Amino acid sequence: MKPALAKTPEPNALEELGRATVQIVHDLKNQLNGLKLYATFLRKRLERDDRAIEERETLEKLIAGLDRSARDMTALVQYARPIELHRQARADLKGILSSAVGEVARRITGPLIEPITCNIEPGSLHGEFDPVALTESLAALTLEAYGTTPKNDFNTSIHVSTTRTNATTEAFIEWRGVKSRNRSRDSQSTGLDENIHVILAARVIAAHDGRIQFDKDVIRVWLPLSN
Repeated sequence: MKPALAKTPEPNALEELGRATVQIVHDLKNQLNGLKLYATFLRKRLERDDRAIEERETLEKLIAGLDRSARDMTALVQYARPIELHRQARADLKGILSSAVGEVARRITGPLIEPITCNIEPGSLHGEFDPVALTESLAALTLEAYGTTPKNDFNTSIHVSTTRTNATTEAFIEWRGVKSRNRSRDSQSTGLDENIHVILAARVIAAHDGRIQFDKDVIRVWLPLSN
C-alpha cells in the first residue's frame, strides 16, 4: 500500500494563513511593546534607587532583546509583502548612513571597543531615496558586518566613494573587516544566508535600482545618485 501524498495547499488557504500570521505577529508586537514599557519603568526605578549596576544591565539586555524581537517580527511581515518605497528627491545619503550607523551603535549589546569608522569621500551624495527604508537596510548590513556584540580582534570600517557605471554616477559603499560570519562564498554570491534583515536590505537596494555583493570579508553596495 502506497503512502498518501501530501496535497499542495490551496491558494485561498495560503492567503488565509498569511493573513492569520500577520495578525498574530501584530498581536505579539503589541505584547512585546507592553513588556518593554514595564521593563523601562523598572529600569528608571532602579536608576533612581541607585541599585546595583548588574541589575540595571540585566534590564538593558532585556529591553534590547524585546526591541530585537519586535524588529524580527516587523521584518517577517515585510518579507511577505512587495517592497514599497517612499522616495524623496535629492535625499542625502551621508545623512542616511550616519543615522544607520547611530542606530547600530544603539543596538549593539555591550560597549563598543572601537567605534564604527566611516570614511566618506567629499562632495554631494544625493539621490532619489526612501530615507526610512534605506536607513534600516544600511543598519542591517552594518550589523551583519560588525555583529551584535563588540569584538576586539578586528575593526570594521565603512568606505563611501563615487563611481561611474554605464554613464550613471553611483555611490559605492564598502564594509571592510566583515567577520560576523564565516563567509566562504565567492564574490558573486548573494551570501544572504538565513538573515531575513539582510535579505530585506538586498531587496530594498534592488528596488532603488542598486546592487549588492558579498565577499568573504567585504560587503559592497552601489546606489544610483542624482545628476
